[in-house]
Amino acid sequence: MQVKKVMRLVALPLLMVGQLSAAHDHDTSPKAKKHHTHLQQVALKFDAVVGTQTFACGQSYDDIGVTHSRITPSDMRFFVSEIALLNDEGKEVPLTLAQDGIWQYQNIALLDFENGEGACRNGNTGLHTAVTGTIPVGHYRGVRFTLGVPFGLNHGDPTIAPSPLNLTSMFWVWQAGYKFVKIDMASSGLPQAAATLPTSAVSSPKTPRAAGFSVHLGSTACASPSLTSPPSECRNPNRVAVRFEHFEVNKNVIVADIASLLQDSNVDVNAPDSAPGCMSASNDADCATVMRAFGLSFNDQPATPQRFFHIR
Repeated sequence: MQVKKVMRLVALPLLMVGQLSAAHDHDTSPKAKKHHTHLQQVALKFDAVVGTQTFACGQSYDDIGVTHSRITPSDMRFFVSEIALLNDEGKEVPLTLAQDGIWQYQNIALLDFENGEGACRNGNTGLHTAVTGTIPVGHYRGVRFTLGVPFGLNHGDPTIAPSPLNLTSMFWVWQAGYKFVKIDMASSGLPQAAATLPTSAVSSPKTPRAAGFSVHLGSTACASPSLTSPPSECRNPNRVAVRFEHFEVNKNVIVADIASLLQDSNVDVNAPDSAPGCMSASNDADCATVMRAFGLSFNDQPATPQRFFHIR
């Protein structure tokens, strides 16, 4: 009799747990519906080109810029963040990025078109050409994203940051933060060779760098006590908001085009006493055409529509 009584006492709470579990499974409250929202996997594909040709380190491309120069790139990487797809009403629905521990962290992703081998100077192994994540099931007809790293993640210590923010080759100093875009190349007039940057350059002063022509986009005029202190703000944030009203994620590709970016630039000369190419400094004349191609204002020049990205 005692054994049966104990079994009844044990069975009762188990029954209650089963009933509670069943009730939870059939919970139709708004909170439960939100928790059980159906999601779909998304892979946002990117490509890098130079005009009509696919980007590759060490390959030469002709007819670049106003001098129709020949360039030979050695690096192409860029950060994107705050990605959203546009639904049929034009509302932005954020993409929740997969946290892969390598290329994607929180709401940012590094797109990488070099593999650190051969002509890919100062790079890292592997390629990353698609941003993956989830979004509520639905029909989407457009896309928007930011070229750059959000301010809250842009000015930390890369030596202790999670990947991909731990890539020091994509970082200047705490004051300026990350290079949102890193494109390095030799040109007909500016072969790549060891050079020393002037103290006015954005990168650390008098540090050996490759010459040639580079495009390093990032924040400048950031207010902080020193180069190694995080700023309170940056007068030139230089983040680019990109939006395409017509984009189908399963059909289209977002293309970054170096030739289009440099269309109005002279890549065969470098402004005196400035960093090689354009490294976002407001006193660098080489940046005037590059920043406008990114869709950014530069000194007294107003912003124009960006032409670095297009849809294919």
